Amino acid sequence: MPERILIVDDEPDIRELIGEILDDEGFQTDLAGDADQARRCLAEHPVDLVLLDVWMPGCDGVTLLKDWRERGELLCPVVMISGHGSVEAAVEATRHGAFDFIEKPVSMARLLATIKRALSEGRRESPIGATGDESDGLEPIGRSAGIERVRSAIAEVCAGAPGHLLIEGEPGTGCTTLARWVHAQAGGGRFAHAVCDPAGDRLAVWTDALDRDDPPRTVYLDRLHQLDEAGIERLGDLLAAVESRGGRAVRVIASRLPGAGAPPAALLAKLGPYRARLPALSERAEDIPDLVRLLAERLPAEDGLTYRPIPLPAQNRLRQHDWPGNLAELVDVIRGLLDGRDSPVDVDDVEAALARAARNEASGATLTDSPLFQLPLREAREAFERQYLIARLRQVGGSVGQLADAVEMERTHLYRKLKQLGIDPKKIQEDDA
Repeated sequence: MPERILIVDDEPDIRELIGEILDDEGFQTDLAGDADQARRCLAEHPVDLVLLDVWMPGCDGVTLLKDWRERGELLCPVVMISGHGSVEAAVEATRHGAFDFIEKPVSMARLLATIKRALSEGRRESPIGATGDESDGLEPIGRSAGIERVRSAIAEVCAGAPGHLLIEGEPGTGCTTLARWVHAQAGGGRFAHAVCDPAGDRLAVWTDALDRDDPPRTVYLDRLHQLDEAGIERLGDLLAAVESRGGRAVRVIASRLPGAGAPPAALLAKLGPYRARLPALSERAEDIPDLVRLLAERLPAEDGLTYRPIPLPAQNRLRQHDWPGNLAELVDVIRGLLDGRDSPVDVDDVEAALARAARNEASGATLTDSPLFQLPLREAREAFERQYLIARLRQVGGSVGQLADAVEMERTHLYRKLKQLGIDPKKIQEDDA
């Protein structure tokens, strides 16, 4: 079933255009022009993500977000959109749980990337460690030497006054979950999660937030390796701001890919001596049975799936897999095994699930050979749409009416799309005559 996205914006052209593009991307969309309509939409059915405009008549977006969060009516990610963006609005929105903040005019490439990241992180982090409390976490699971070293590092960093921490781990190993666990072990409070963009704009938001009456107790800088030189400079500003506001009363936790290039020594010195390296799942095969049992119990409760026992032979086959996608891949495979049957999982079920994962990976690798994958997302999407619509137009002899039926688009939207892509149906008719 496609993910459902609620688009809340008082400008009809913007919400309809975003809705049309997201529909084309395979999402299911609901549109609302103000807070009251948004509340009604949410009352009718749950959604997987909300795109929420800040400035609207009546109740503004930040107030609506705050109300939803306080009432516990919204557990999905929220991406804020504003034509009059400011650091203050971004700080306020993020303080109430917004995943990200995008300014108008909206870059569809960035918006689509943000939506997919928000949906992916929401799916992949929760089963491994996050609970309903945003500042909570789960102790690293397993008894391997690598996980024991992680536990020792956490015990050291949480002892006494708050100490900063640098986490290294491959994608899917659970860096965010570990950051939340450290935060919870240190007493909780506000947890600020910033995914690093190259120039470090999101770091500037949290530097400003330290001046508020209720600054975050932990600032988590996700994907530190994505910072360019300007971003590294802003990271230095953030660390300096933390130091100037009472030493280490605010903890900074950063995560990065192993071997992604060392940050400047001066920044490493400011982060301090504490390091934790999350091992790849292939390095901790002895932990897989514990992880499988945890997921088999948690996923049915959290995702509404049917519980299936996973006996030792099936666990053993899972243990033998090399898991290139780490914990995130394991979550997806276990979720696929909980397919509605209540019979115990057998080795054949596991083989089928792993084969599906391998086919998906191979399909993705083949697709990435296309020249389209060398283009920015928006340009690639437009190039594909143009090729697709021209080909379908030729199939129906240049008739826009027949094309609308063939591609299942409303005719007005289709005309707008053809004009946007520079496609002239009459010229195609003439060329094919």
